[in-house]
Amino acid sequence: MKRQLLPRLSPQLAPYVFLSPFLLLFLVFGIFPLAFSLYLAFQSWEPTAGLAAMKFVGLENFSFALQDEWFWKSLKNTFWLAAAAGIPQHLVAIPLAYFIHLRLRRTRNAVVGIYFLPYITSTVAIAMMFNTLFSTEYGMVNQGLQFLAHLPGMDSVLPQQPTDWLGQSGNIKPVIAMVVFWRYLGFNTVLYLAALQTIPNDIYEAATMDGAGRWQQFWFITLPSLKPMIYFGVTLSVIGGLQLFEEPFILTGGRGGTDQAGMTSAMYMYRTAFEFNDFGTASALSWLLFVFVALLTWLTNRAFRDRRGTA
Repeated sequence: MKRQLLPRLSPQLAPYVFLSPFLLLFLVFGIFPLAFSLYLAFQSWEPTAGLAAMKFVGLENFSFALQDEWFWKSLKNTFWLAAAAGIPQHLVAIPLAYFIHLRLRRTRNAVVGIYFLPYITSTVAIAMMFNTLFSTEYGMVNQGLQFLAHLPGMDSVLPQQPTDWLGQSGNIKPVIAMVVFWRYLGFNTVLYLAALQTIPNDIYEAATMDGAGRWQQFWFITLPSLKPMIYFGVTLSVIGGLQLFEEPFILTGGRGGTDQAGMTSAMYMYRTAFEFNDFGTASALSWLLFVFVALLTWLTNRAFRDRRGTA
């Protein structure tokens, strides 16, 4: 008879034992950082002095953050980039997915893979690539514009001198928005393409028999059927746009560019913690950003609710 090495678990206890590794990791790397960040938001603390140097300051960190001009400027930049990059993503992704769904059969997977490739590519590699493309002296963007400027009739439309795309405050945000748009367009296209494939063809066949054209089918059948996926995609864009960090951080060298034109709220929070060594204010900024994300997510939910109260 074989000796039983492990005690037999009761049916009531077994699920908790199997779930305990996940619960332990979630407690250590999920719950504890959130709780510590909330606790830290009410403290004044410089990490180099140790935990004993913490000093309770109440709402002073939140008061300072709400009166900080840099915070409001970073928040304004964040909203601008989220809108400039997020809205065009969906306006282009929906008709693009519709075209791929209707017109492409054999090459559909290859085309979707090409559009989806920027999303799975390293953010650092993408930012460095666009940093090179928009270089003032040797970037391909300026080289192409200079070539077009020498064509007949184009000298009065295009600039004659190379444009400092990442050095002038007026050009930084459009460049960042274009990079974010290019990177996440494929992700949204895949979302809408997957949703289009769930719409029954019988609906389109019935509409065709009733005399509905392609545009009428798109407006009255496709768009209403895509509403749940549009709500999901827009919500992801809102959350991701307000947490934008990697692209502007690398393109502006971690400083936000000239006149802080490219500094987002996440970047300012990072600089407050690791550059200014003020972890208390940085934690307060993170919770204020969480409030803005939650508020905009709630407004998005309200906007997509129909009269029956369902999204």
